[in-house]
Amino acid sequence: MAKSATFGVMHLGIAFGVSYALTGSVAIAGAITLVEPVVNTVAHYFFDRWWARRALRRQAQAAAPAVMGVAPGANSGALVV
Repeated sequence: MAKSATFGVMHLGIAFGVSYALTGSVAIAGAITLVEPVVNTVAHYFFDRWWARRALRRQAQAAAPAVMGVAPGANSGALVV
């Protein structure tokens, strides 16, 4: 937990430094430093949902040939005997 907290503080410091270097404004840099992690957190939530659906689709596709009696990887549709 300490490592994650330290990384979070470091990330905020870097975000502020880069934002300040690009804008020259403490107010804008501060706003970017606070808004960016919130936006990133929301984006990560939706990315995780998409990733989980993708994994389930891949599992279903991998299991489908075995269920239907088709050899996995066989493009000819040959039945498994």
